[in-house]
Amino acid sequence: MHHILIRPLITEKMTNISADQGKYGFMVNPRANKIEIAKAIEEKFSVHVTNVRTINHPGKSKTVFRKSGRFVGSTSKFKKAIVTLKKDETIELFDQV
Repeated sequence: MHHILIRPLITEKMTNISADQGKYGFMVNPRANKIEIAKAIEEKFSVHVTNVRTINHPGKSKTVFRKSGRFVGSTSKFKKAIVTLKKDETIELFDQV
């Protein structure tokens, strides 16, 4: 089994959502599906997942102009998942922030 959870999303917006609505964000493997994400979170944090929403972000192309010329590259693409837990359940990792 490949690694599904890459890292938690700890941003101002996600901390507000997790405090109000009980939703948590994670960066996940782009090849993982919703069922695999839910199972990985349930196993790792001992909680019950009720809903998983995923968002695929494509990489953006970037151009940099230097003295030696023009360089074209791109940012990396990634996938994030927003997970809803059962009522009155929390993930302690996010409570410490």
